[in-house]
Amino acid sequence: MIGILDSGVGGLVLARVLSEVLAGYDIIFFGDTARGPFVNNSPAVIRSFALEGARFLHEKGASLILVACHDISSTAATAIIEKIPVNLIDSVTPSVERSLKVSRFKKIGVIGMPTTIESGIYEKKIRAIQPEAKVYSSACPLLLPIVEEGWFKKPETNMIVKKYIQPLKIRQIDTLIAACSYYSPLYETIKRKAGKRVKVIDSSMVLIDYLMEFLKNHPNLDQKLSRKGFTGFFVSDISVQIGKTAKRLFRKSINLEQVTV
Repeated sequence: MIGILDSGVGGLVLARVLSEVLAGYDIIFFGDTARGPFVNNSPAVIRSFALEGARFLHEKGASLILVACHDISSTAATAIIEKIPVNLIDSVTPSVERSLKVSRFKKIGVIGMPTTIESGIYEKKIRAIQPEAKVYSSACPLLLPIVEEGWFKKPETNMIVKKYIQPLKIRQIDTLIAACSYYSPLYETIKRKAGKRVKVIDSSMVLIDYLMEFLKNHPNLDQKLSRKGFTGFFVSDISVQIGKTAKRLFRKSINLEQVTV
């Protein structure tokens, strides 16, 4: 079974696309909506929450976990690998590798939630591979509530996206990583405001490409993944707003089951 770990429900975009490209594979999603998104939590607290979520997925049968949340990927991926016997793919590595592949001048911008940006994880991973690369980051906390409200085409959204990206454009970036699962519905807006000369990387879609290649290179693991057509969506809290956001992101009504981890 493939598990998807998230701090909210933004990763449902990943789950939706994954259920299409890997039709028949069993997929289980867990979003820690009672405590996330992890906007104001310390790295230590995020690690604790993430381990509980990953353990839940593992106990439910997930042998491969995709981390949809960049805050979890930047602070807790190593801890999960060390303490839980699962294969894990974080959301940072695929975007780093893709950015270095497509960036012509190695001038890369990153937009994401404050915890992800403050961790410096993208700068560290990009420069570990390409030391001469220039990496510029911008925290974009307002984009999360915009997506939750469904303001995908509002004039205010265009203005806010432009405001966040402008400092990166001034640096003459040629590649921009949208480093948050919640940003996928805003991809076209981000791409438009970034400009025609900037390649924009949707981290959720790149993560799926990375997974497909991973399964191709690990046929033994692929063969062990169950294929009964099961999909399960679990969250630690259900509110009216969460239900609306989930429906909006998944593009149809889905059954969210509340669990305690």
